[in-house]
Amino acid sequence: MSAMNNIQATVLGLVEGITEYLPISSTGHLIIASALMGLDETPTQKAAVDTFNIVIQGGAILAVLGLYFPRVLSMCRGLLGRDAAGLALAIRIIIAFIPAAVLGVLFNDAIERHLFNTPSVLTALALGGVFMIVLDRKRLREHRRADADQSELGPDLHEISIGQALSIGFLQCVAMVPGTSRSMMTIAGGVLVGLHPRRAAEFSFLLGLPTLGGACVYSIYKTLAGEGPNMFEVIGWTPIVIGMVAATISAALAVRWLVGFLNKHGLAVFGWYRIGLAVVLGGLIAGGIVRLGPEPITEPRAAPSAGATNDPPEVPTP
Repeated sequence: MSAMNNIQATVLGLVEGITEYLPISSTGHLIIASALMGLDETPTQKAAVDTFNIVIQGGAILAVLGLYFPRVLSMCRGLLGRDAAGLALAIRIIIAFIPAAVLGVLFNDAIERHLFNTPSVLTALALGGVFMIVLDRKRLREHRRADADQSELGPDLHEISIGQALSIGFLQCVAMVPGTSRSMMTIAGGVLVGLHPRRAAEFSFLLGLPTLGGACVYSIYKTLAGEGPNMFEVIGWTPIVIGMVAATISAALAVRWLVGFLNKHGLAVFGWYRIGLAVVLGGLIAGGIVRLGPEPITEPRAAPSAGATNDPPEVPTP
């Protein structure tokens, strides 16, 4: 029997799609949703669901590919030498991706072991909220009433400097800490290097293509290589496909909504939301409803044979 039914897969897909590109931490929301649906009752089930939650990020990738297809096509043509602006943008996306690609491989397992715990996640959620409130007041108010006219948005993405792209890439690495939010750090990074919030959000979405794609491929590789429970065997193909479709649709809607919302309202509301989420998650953890951190997956011990005892073997005396 599958460890996840189709309704649960749909819920997790919707949660992933809505929260992946919003600066509110998809990790925190998926932890809560999984726990409330009883998907972390056994270590094997929890490990498979954790992998599922990463793999369905592929739906978020498909959403951006569809919404920003002209940008993606321009970059592809640029890599083939047919679009100068597309090549310039592709180079900047690659440069911004390199820090996470290198540091992610080196430190991902260590971060999961040492930072995927209650104090770290709650601290990241709360501090991220404070960070966005301060950033909104210091840097975004000047853009609050900006028109959607091209002249009001500043330089296009392919015109930003290599240094600006690299700075955003290093800030993305901070999101390796669970509860931080990749979207928060990359949008904030874009604003801090001088991009209009709308441009910063668009760069964040495009940078998510290689970043989330790499995480998906790496998680699939680990589950197929036998590093932990096989997600496809524990959960099954149907819930995975359903979760992916739900994530694609909800991510597309969230991306379209976020761009307009940032221009009018900024980041402060997300900051307050993160602080509230930290309080709720902390309460659920304190109440024993939600558990954080990997649990060891142990094989059941064989039953002792008849006549066997738990006493240590006698050592013959000379």
